[in-house]
Amino acid sequence: MPQPQHILAIDQGTTSTRAIVFDKAARPVASAQCEFEQHYPDLGWVEHDAEDIWRDTVRMASEAIAKSGVGPAGIAGIGITNQRETVVVWDRQTGAPIHRAIVWQDRRTAKVCAELKSQDGFEEEVRTRTGLLVDPYFSGTKIAWILDNVAGARARAENGELAFGTIDSFLIWRLTGGAVHATDVTNAGRTMLYNIREQRWDEELCRILRVPMAMLPQVHDNAHVYGHTEASLLGAPIPIAGVAGDQQAALFGQACFEPGMAKSTYGTGCFMLLNTGSEAIASRNRLLTTPAYRLNGQMTYALEGSIFVAGAAVKWLRDGIGVITHARETNDMATQVPSSHGVYMVPAFVGLGAPHWDPDARGAIFGLTLGATQAHLARAALEAVAYQTMDLARAMVADGGAAPERLRVDGGMAANDWLCQFLADMLEAPVERPVHLETTALGAAFHAGLATGLWPDLAALSQTWTQGQLFEPQMASGERQALIAGWHDAVRRTLS
Repeated sequence: MPQPQHILAIDQGTTSTRAIVFDKAARPVASAQCEFEQHYPDLGWVEHDAEDIWRDTVRMASEAIAKSGVGPAGIAGIGITNQRETVVVWDRQTGAPIHRAIVWQDRRTAKVCAELKSQDGFEEEVRTRTGLLVDPYFSGTKIAWILDNVAGARARAENGELAFGTIDSFLIWRLTGGAVHATDVTNAGRTMLYNIREQRWDEELCRILRVPMAMLPQVHDNAHVYGHTEASLLGAPIPIAGVAGDQQAALFGQACFEPGMAKSTYGTGCFMLLNTGSEAIASRNRLLTTPAYRLNGQMTYALEGSIFVAGAAVKWLRDGIGVITHARETNDMATQVPSSHGVYMVPAFVGLGAPHWDPDARGAIFGLTLGATQAHLARAALEAVAYQTMDLARAMVADGGAAPERLRVDGGMAANDWLCQFLADMLEAPVERPVHLETTALGAAFHAGLATGLWPDLAALSQTWTQGQLFEPQMASGERQALIAGWHDAVRRTLS
């Protein structure tokens, strides 16, 4: 039989689950997507039902394969990419979660993190070992919360009866019928439990954060055959051959393989990653040092700036206050007015991420006058995304990273022409938008394709990347500086 020529990518995100079949030219040939329910049981708490995610994953994967027309036999491998830091704890015997998944946005462990940070030298030790900050964003304290709040869970975990995983691990477990408990370096590196320099689970951090090591998955390269799906699920056993957290997958899908190349993904949040090669740069400006990918045992690192709210601010305009009825309207509304009329939105709805890391900050809108309209609010929401990206780029340069000569963008908001142009103006650098914006799924597909031999090397992957539109800086320096000064004043007023 001829070698299969397609890859199935499963992209399990914060608000939706999608599956995309890519061909050997890295073109999407079929896709399926559905949104799922968000749960907010308390102030600052965000949860998902992992069973919903599982059912949607199998359904979307089956639908995408059917639409592609290649059948299960035409799929060389499966790549998985996922919302990072979101925690699932399940029973090893039944595979059933013992609690809803606690989502990366969740802030319930803020008090615990504050107590940990008050311990002399602890946060610096965490930064040295994991590249992260002590924050509720990461998985470690979420795991401990579940063990402390589900009856009998801690004892069961210590006895080896329970498994922990980020969403990728949970899906691998279920897809392989419980045969494989594993993750990759990029997801492990977001737990606050993984030593990214020694590339192993850190016993001391597990002890301090009270996470039994018996719960933890094995950690593999990104391009690796993790196991095979049960034949009954998708019609045939298919190798699961690539795994990466969503932002690292987008970096890989954007073919940012050389140090100094950068991408920024605009979805629910915004995440900017700068490839730093084999050097794990220790940030002095509250950025994260994170694994970008590991191939054949060789680690590539990145600096990352994490913005918690990007597209979520547009969603709030739509669902929260009814300013718009569809996200795409913001592009036209932003062009309807010559400026933001002095209106600034600081979208700290769940605190501020990099480079501030203020979990207690809350969203605010400044500069409102009787002349402010819905269009000004929409424009301010888009501008906030660009301002935050600019702050990340400045912090990366201050940390010793190379200033990106160009920024590659992706994610749903990257389809907004007005935003891309304003972003180029704020960064004073060209912004490149690829033909296909589904680079997160493509990154997972690339890893699976490398592991199964569909693509031979990184050079072959680079040849598939195609620029769609280029946005060049156009704004005068004086106007740019005035806008930035207003933004920084608004941020100062917002910080707790």
